[in-house]
Amino acid sequence: MSKKVFVTGATGLVGSHLVPLLLEKGYDVRASKRESSNMDLAQSFVDKIEWVVGDILDVPFLEDVLKDVDWVFHCAAMVSFSPRKVQQMMDVNVTGTANLVNISLHHTIEKFIHTSSIAAIGRPISHTDMITEKTKWQESSMNSFYAKSKFQAELEVWRGFAEGLPVIIANPSVILGKGHWDTGSSRLFSNVKNGLKVYPPGSTGFVDVRDVAEALLLLAEKNIIGERFILNGTNAPYKDFLDSTAQELGVKPPSIKITPLLQALSWRVEKVRSFFTGKSPLVTKETAQLACSTYQYSNEKSKAIGITYRNLDDTIRHTCQFLKGS
Repeated sequence: MSKKVFVTGATGLVGSHLVPLLLEKGYDVRASKRESSNMDLAQSFVDKIEWVVGDILDVPFLEDVLKDVDWVFHCAAMVSFSPRKVQQMMDVNVTGTANLVNISLHHTIEKFIHTSSIAAIGRPISHTDMITEKTKWQESSMNSFYAKSKFQAELEVWRGFAEGLPVIIANPSVILGKGHWDTGSSRLFSNVKNGLKVYPPGSTGFVDVRDVAEALLLLAEKNIIGERFILNGTNAPYKDFLDSTAQELGVKPPSIKITPLLQALSWRVEKVRSFFTGKSPLVTKETAQLACSTYQYSNEKSKAIGITYRNLDDTIRHTCQFLKGS
């Protein structure tokens, strides 16, 4: 008898790549969506799974949809660096996760696979340290509100583990792949296509969304609980990523390096623009700081259990082909 799995965030970047893999393996999939959810990324499986309309902040809804479920893949999260959306993000990422953990405990869920973020591990004061699964969270100005929300969400998952819930946590780096071009990491590709002129001097980790989806399924199927795994394909400078993206899209690469002065001006100008237009800022103090910093993430633990990663250039090529055709 196949497992009954419940997926949150099935209409998003990670979830929309995970669901087809679950279907290929014969799992019985139930997924949540909101009335307003954009279904573009779910077209390949929209009529192949059971959809339930609701919100992870709605406890009675979760009580009902988790009754006959074996595994939970929690892929839903809100990503925002706008100060205006901090409380909403905390509600979705922290309270929503706590609700899922509580109801999963109540229904004795067999396995809870939580998609977190490298942001939840925190960023060491020393930028030269390789970040691993053993890196401890440090309070720092480099931790964005998004990072804090994902860290607190993880605390809820670990609390569930302490109370008997079999959990696994995956911490992807910057996820690249076919997604909505006006949200998340996909905006990096859109900005280059639209003529981005500047580039930040920092570097970070990048991972293909297809690798993340495959890793989540592999982690669920292995006899592993109570552990976290960083999912990171490669560490690379933003400049290298932006240059490769520009080449694939046939546009000029950004050529102006962001200096400390330009960094300070950019987020202040965006703050003023946001105040008068009411729109979310394209650059915030948090994102400006992060883009100009260098962080390295280890993938040794994940590779040791059989998780593999695509080449960054292949990921960029695959994603740009989709962008050019959309």
